[in-house]
Amino acid sequence: MAGILNLQFTPTAGDKQANLEKVRDMISGYHDKPLDLVIMPEFFSTSIDDKSMVNEPEDENGGCVTEFLSDVAKTYNTNIICGSVMEKSEAGLYNTSFVLNRNGKITGKYRKIHLYNYFGGNEGTYSIPGNTPLVVDMDFAKVGVTLCFDIKFPMLYRELIKQGAEIIVSPSAWSIPKKAPAKEKDIFKNTWQAMNICRATESLVYFVTSNLAGNTNPFVESIGNSMITGPMGEVISNLEDKDTAGYADLDMKIVRDFKGKVPVALID
Repeated sequence: MAGILNLQFTPTAGDKQANLEKVRDMISGYHDKPLDLVIMPEFFSTSIDDKSMVNEPEDENGGCVTEFLSDVAKTYNTNIICGSVMEKSEAGLYNTSFVLNRNGKITGKYRKIHLYNYFGGNEGTYSIPGNTPLVVDMDFAKVGVTLCFDIKFPMLYRELIKQGAEIIVSPSAWSIPKKAPAKEKDIFKNTWQAMNICRATESLVYFVTSNLAGNTNPFVESIGNSMITGPMGEVISNLEDKDTAGYADLDMKIVRDFKGKVPVALID
């Protein structure tokens, strides 16, 4: 069994320290559970705030965010997918998710491949896309890492399962304009839930999203609905619109059995 914890909350723009402390407090509530992996949202340390994201990026090792979470990983003996931060490199800014092991060491980083530049989104104006899918061989499972808008591109997930992914995670900041009508917001939420189910069942993996929730900048609201979905498309948990965390014990034998019987990574 694998103990998985996904976090969902509304960060405070401009206060990284408060957001990091929020993460630690949320994780501490599960100190009595076996924690194999903790996932937090995209932009969890800054909210969707251009000033914090673009003007105060982290270095190529994740800066103060990974330094803080390294101690958390060691304290709670868990692997961590560090949501995402803006990473400053010689080439420019990347939207990057760092992976930490139980010893607080960086074991991988994923630079978001598919940037959101549509319907008012401007991610490509301040960051550049990565080009390398990531699967990390953790001590309990092979874990693929994606970010938010990547969920729209199933061929990326096909590459991850070819690399042996058994769990795929997606820190996200899936949001909609505040002025959108209620019916459109419902459709948007339903589409998000459907994509979670599709990415899980088409790949025969556990699919885990950790999304922002609430008013994450003056113009958009993030829809929450962080989910843990099983390889048959079963919704194990959905955090809806709450500031909360979701915990599940995942039976990795189920995924491994399915992959042995239905070799989806080999079928063109």
